[in-house]
Amino acid sequence: MLYLSDKLYVSPHDLTDMLRKLTGQSTQQHIHLQLIEKAKGILSTTNLSVSEMAYQLGF
Repeated sequence: MLYLSDKLYVSPHDLTDMLRKLTGQSTQQHIHLQLIEKAKGILSTTNLSVSEMAYQLGF
């Protein structure tokens, strides 16, 4: 979050607040949902096993 807030020239707290207002989710919830969507895409377009895909995504 610090990396993104630095690039957007806002504080991490302000970025967290903006994300919650835009998505209705906490930062952690948003990240998890994005990872799940990425996992779905990987599983539907590759022959990777679930464990290989999970490893790639840092689970």
